Amino acid sequence: MPTEDRIIDIEIKVARQEDMVDALNQMVYQQQKKIDELEALCSALARHIKDMRQEDAERNPASERPPHY
Repeated sequence: MPTEDRIIDIEIKVARQEDMVDALNQMVYQQQKKIDELEALCSALARHIKDMRQEDAERNPASERPPHY
C-alpha cells in the first residue's frame, strides 16, 4: 500500500474518531443535564414529603407514638 494511501486512510480514521468524540461529548452533556434535572426533582420531592409529614404531625398529634415507645 503506497504511503499516500496509508496517510489518507489514517486521516479518514482520525476524522471519524473526531466525529465520534463530538457525538459522545454531546451525549454526555445531554445525560448530565437530565441527571441535574432528576436530582433537582428528587430534592423537591424529598422536601415535599418532609413538609407533608410535618404538617400531618402538627394537625394530627394522636398519630404520634406515646413517649414510652
